[in-house]
Amino acid sequence: MLRRPKPTDSEADLLREQERFLNSGAESAANVVRRPDKRRGEAGGGGGGEDGGHVGQNGGSQRDVVTIEDLPDDLPSLTPAPPKKSRFKGSRVTFEDEDAEERLDQHDTHISAVLSRIVERDTSSTPISLPAITGMAFPKALHRSANSQKPLSSAGGRKSIFARQIATQRLKEGKTPWHCESESSQKDKPREQMPPAEASMDTDQCNPAFHVSSSRMVSGEGLRGPDSSGESMRIHKENQAKLQAMSQAEILEEQKRLLAQLDRRLVEFVRSRKAQSVPSSSSSSSKHPEGKSSRENAPLVNLSTESDSSSGAVLFQKSQEVKMEGEEELSPSPALLVKPQKEWVHMDKLEPEKLEWMRDLPAPRKTGTKQAMQARFDFNGTVISPTEDLPTHLGLHHHGEEPERAGYSLQELFLLARSQVIQQRSLALSTIANVLAKAHTGEYSLLLKGSVISTLLDAGLLFLLRFALDDSVEGVMSAAVHALRALLVCAEDEECLDLTFSWFRGLAAFPMLPSAQEEEDEEDEGLDETLKETAKEKEERKTDFDVACQDVVKGLLRMKLLPRLRYILEVVRPSPRVVQDVLELLTRIARHSSSSATQVLDCPRLMQTVMSEFLPMSWTTPSSPLPQSVYGLPLSCAVKLIRVLATSGRHACARLLNSLGVTERLSCLLSAEPSELLLEPTEALRITTEAYRLWAVAAGYGQACRLYIDLYPALVKALQGLHIIVAHSGTLLPLQLQRVLALLSLLTQVTHTAGCHQELQAGMVSSERDECPPPPLVSWGHVTGLQPSLLSHLKSFVKSLDNPLQRDTSLTLIPVYLLYLEAHYHQLSRQSCFKPVETLQELELLASEVLLPLMSHFVVQDMIKNLKSFSVVCNDHSTLRGLDTVPSLPGLACPGWRGRPGLLAPVSPFPLLTGLGLLLDTITGIHKGLSCKFSALLLSEPVISYLRCCSQATPSLSHTRAWLLRHEHHLVYLLLRLAHRLVPVDPEVAKHASLYHQVALVLLPWLLPGSEYLAQELLSTIIFSKDFISESHSGGPEAIELGELKLHEETPNNSAPSLQTVGTLLREACIQLPSIRGCFLTHLAHLESSVLVSRDAHLGYNPWINSHLLPELTGPTLPSDWPFLPIVSLYEQTGVSDGGGLAVEELPQGALQVVTHCLQWLLVLEVWREEALKVILPVAKLARLSCVFLCSSDLFLERPVQKLTWGLFRLLTRWSRLDSLDLNVPPPGLASFQDLYSALLAQYEAVSFGDRLFGCWILLPLQRKYSATMRLAVFGEHVGMLRSLGVTLEQLSIPIERFTSPPEDSLPLLRLYFRSLVTGTLKPCWCPVLYVVALSHVNAFIFSQDAAAQEVEAARHSMLRKIYYLTDEVLRNHLLLFRLPQLRSDVGFNTYEELPPTRAKRLQSVVGLQDSSSNKGD
Repeated sequence: MLRRPKPTDSEADLLREQERFLNSGAESAANVVRRPDKRRGEAGGGGGGEDGGHVGQNGGSQRDVVTIEDLPDDLPSLTPAPPKKSRFKGSRVTFEDEDAEERLDQHDTHISAVLSRIVERDTSSTPISLPAITGMAFPKALHRSANSQKPLSSAGGRKSIFARQIATQRLKEGKTPWHCESESSQKDKPREQMPPAEASMDTDQCNPAFHVSSSRMVSGEGLRGPDSSGESMRIHKENQAKLQAMSQAEILEEQKRLLAQLDRRLVEFVRSRKAQSVPSSSSSSSKHPEGKSSRENAPLVNLSTESDSSSGAVLFQKSQEVKMEGEEELSPSPALLVKPQKEWVHMDKLEPEKLEWMRDLPAPRKTGTKQAMQARFDFNGTVISPTEDLPTHLGLHHHGEEPERAGYSLQELFLLARSQVIQQRSLALSTIANVLAKAHTGEYSLLLKGSVISTLLDAGLLFLLRFALDDSVEGVMSAAVHALRALLVCAEDEECLDLTFSWFRGLAAFPMLPSAQEEEDEEDEGLDETLKETAKEKEERKTDFDVACQDVVKGLLRMKLLPRLRYILEVVRPSPRVVQDVLELLTRIARHSSSSATQVLDCPRLMQTVMSEFLPMSWTTPSSPLPQSVYGLPLSCAVKLIRVLATSGRHACARLLNSLGVTERLSCLLSAEPSELLLEPTEALRITTEAYRLWAVAAGYGQACRLYIDLYPALVKALQGLHIIVAHSGTLLPLQLQRVLALLSLLTQVTHTAGCHQELQAGMVSSERDECPPPPLVSWGHVTGLQPSLLSHLKSFVKSLDNPLQRDTSLTLIPVYLLYLEAHYHQLSRQSCFKPVETLQELELLASEVLLPLMSHFVVQDMIKNLKSFSVVCNDHSTLRGLDTVPSLPGLACPGWRGRPGLLAPVSPFPLLTGLGLLLDTITGIHKGLSCKFSALLLSEPVISYLRCCSQATPSLSHTRAWLLRHEHHLVYLLLRLAHRLVPVDPEVAKHASLYHQVALVLLPWLLPGSEYLAQELLSTIIFSKDFISESHSGGPEAIELGELKLHEETPNNSAPSLQTVGTLLREACIQLPSIRGCFLTHLAHLESSVLVSRDAHLGYNPWINSHLLPELTGPTLPSDWPFLPIVSLYEQTGVSDGGGLAVEELPQGALQVVTHCLQWLLVLEVWREEALKVILPVAKLARLSCVFLCSSDLFLERPVQKLTWGLFRLLTRWSRLDSLDLNVPPPGLASFQDLYSALLAQYEAVSFGDRLFGCWILLPLQRKYSATMRLAVFGEHVGMLRSLGVTLEQLSIPIERFTSPPEDSLPLLRLYFRSLVTGTLKPCWCPVLYVVALSHVNAFIFSQDAAAQEVEAARHSMLRKIYYLTDEVLRNHLLLFRLPQLRSDVGFNTYEELPPTRAKRLQSVVGLQDSSSNKGD
């Protein structure tokens, strides 16, 4: 048996095996057969030598054909492969009589037909050329630059550079290129053997000479037959004959029909293939001119040209279009700046869409457009105008939308921020940071539509920056830190908070929390309280995106921002700028809330890194003012971070002082002069200023007292050098002044703390305190020596006001000295060593030598004149509206504060007047005889004008205003406190008592969280003081009685309400003012804990203060409708739970007296202080007073309640008030007034007993201008109450015309009116008012001449017919003859004696029509 060859066999082994195979005579596995070459047009036949000989005789060469046997007869299964779909199957032309199986047999051959035709390439006609003989040892190396001209286009299409170079070399040597030798051999054939040009069947591109533009033919290769080429020629001639017989219009129509039948993609494909061949054929024809034409072929060519004249024009036109497209692809555009050369690599085929960027940019638009355009920014964050033409070297033009416009849009910046290129990420983040910084300043308010910051946050900026913080490239990470700092931190906000630190209560601040938004949780509705989710569980269930949308800082904390910032500081150790940005970010997070500050403290190794790296105990002098690294150097921003953390609470402050070593670092920084700290001078001043502020915060808790004893010499030395610092003005003077202000703030807090030592030491703790803190280490004896020195400083500064060079400095420092003296004398009066006589003499000297000269100085007087213009309350400050703020990231809106008037302006009178007011309040409390000396302040025209403006102002509440409103509230309160002391003793001041009372009433609902003590003081002293209600003892009630008397004379028929005059009620209310005050203070007892906390803070009881962070800014301390509070509280206790069914005896003890006092106070305010209640909507007043009827079944029937409620009802329904009463507006706290009115209707039906007062309350919302829903409720669901609603027109103080005009247009309500009248439900003896109302509207409806819908017209006719046939003559006459309401008439209206002609005619037409229709029916 023959073996198979092995890879290890040698050539001898293979020859030996071949010999054995031949000797064995075995049959070979493959036979060599000869198959016809259909590409040459050979006839098919048998195999073997006959075919070979036949072909050889025809000049062809024999070729070996390998036939593979043992192939399977069946087609292999193709189930695993997906079926293939033909692109052209749908457009393929088929015939109805064609057999599908036959077509399949023709085209889908067996696999053996494919694999059996392995044909060897015919190389018999290919010439073999030997390499050229040269004298060089090696062939010369070719360079692409040497090939300056492209050779003839090859038949094979694109050739490599090397092949083109070889072809060019052969042409130079006079040889034929290889790819053209076959063409030349074909040209050598006899002319008669070649088909004419227009009948060429060669579709190969190797012979461009055969391409013509007039027509195209297929080769006929697919036709199976002996004369396939002749058949194709016959078909071609037949087509030519048909074309000659057709006109040009017929040819175009046939062409359109064919194009419509073919697939559009197939047509485009053929045209593109033709477009590729057109240029090569044209070039070939120019390079290869035809030889001599034979005479016999000329007629054929001419005939072809003539016959194709019509179609050739169309084809030529289309080929021209294709040629132009081809030229755009193959030749550079003339507008390109650079013309590609042929020798450039890979530039033989140009791509115009990529070369478009080499063109010159189109010019930007020269005129504006009303259409909004996408904003584009430069790298500094400046908006680029669409008409601005910037040079391209700035790098602001790019391959994006609107290439002619310079700059980047926000969308493109977001895209670049996620680029893989480091520089692009850094550049995008830096640009976003600049955009955010400018957005905070409001630079885009007039340029862009909408909020930039809100748009960026909605687009996911927070997550983009958080992901960028995790970038491994330090540059990208630094840019992300800077962008995050630009988003969260506003430098001017921090600067303003630092400037107000030395003001009264300036170290306290509101948390930067977003305004609380009530979330409606539908999932918890109807569940038991134990099953409802807690607030913490709801917070944990929220996604990061939801949390970030509500609160940006909380969202960042949830995304683990603090550990990443710690990693940056601890491991990355970035540049100084990044370090400062990180510390400012931590400061802003600490300002967010006490919980956020606690998270900063609890972050592992974060504060330890800050303390060790940026607050070291020792350091070396930096080598330059701007060192490359700040690690190992103390930083002022690090001290500020610790100060803000300490503000969050006393426990956090103690933790910083004791656990983190802040006490030692304060001692290190403050024991030496700033010039001795081995730091740059400005940084040394900043860091000592922040150290003093941090110490002042700690002293505000009664902590760090040992440090005061240890550093007392250094503090005294700093005070002694104060005049030297102030005398030398320079660039460092502002920083030095801030340092002095911080030092004086520290001494003020230490004085307050020392004043509490004796009380704590002796255990004199008031009963309301739960625990007694330990006494501080510093006592009163440690601080008494400071007062003489500081008082002498104050005197010198007052005298220096005459010096223009030192005036600004003196005005800056005087307020802080006044605050210190207030703390000193306030705490002195509480000490056992207090000597009244000596203190009174000292205070008299202080007033005569310091305070009065200060008040009368022209500089101070000029500042007081600016009081109103610098007020936040009196000025809306419309400039603040341009600042870009978002609810989830509250700010203080301080950008641009230097350029606008306000509390922080350099010449603002508020710091000085606040300090002066505090000191005056304290010393006049000790020495009451000094009060009259300062009456000039209250009587000055600027102060009176300012208070008048405050009494009419309605300031809005937000984070941007609250931090300044708090300071202005202090000043207004102090002015009222001074007035409280002067009104009883100074007649001139008493003349303005009503103004002061009005201001007190307005200020009370303005007071913010943290000012509860001020609210209690106002309620206890001024609000209910008879001295400030001057009308009560100056003929006020008598004047009201005279007005009532005049009103009665004008309306003699007026009855019940006017019998008890409002003047008498007012006189009784003024007598009860002390009881009224006790009533309201009792109902505000729930604020007692807040009042105690606020009192400790305002009076300087530092050891009891738990936090300098004020309560969350959720709203004012008291609601604006606080005068209604007792009534609303009683309703919430009894009316809601018991449905208003309790009798007066069943109400809580004293409920009747509480309601009476509340109504008395409301009556006083409505008559004499109407302006104070203007913040309460009239509908809110009506809703609150409705609680009188809803909280009990018979409380409104009590005589004092009835009289007072009648008086209030008459005041609310005056002509001037009725127009402003809009019941369509939902009252605060209610979904709609209709819900409240439904409860009132149910209560009236249940317990009213026809009470006239309750009836007036029910009738008030039934006026025509209000919603018809309430009238439908009365005449529909509660129609039974019409029998007891006996209010007469005289008792109702509302004009009846408000109920009857304009005519009713609600058809369901009109039908109810008519039904109640016809059925007898509504009678004039039961319900006079609504009887007149129903008559008026029904009468106007039935006799209306206005065009209406068919349903309405049918209802009119129906009502009119029913009225005409009524058996009740009285009602019939009332409905038909009603004219107008008449108050003095017995029935409340007057009637016609007979119907007017127009109405009579209408009645006759309707009734006559009915009669005629009835007759027709009969």
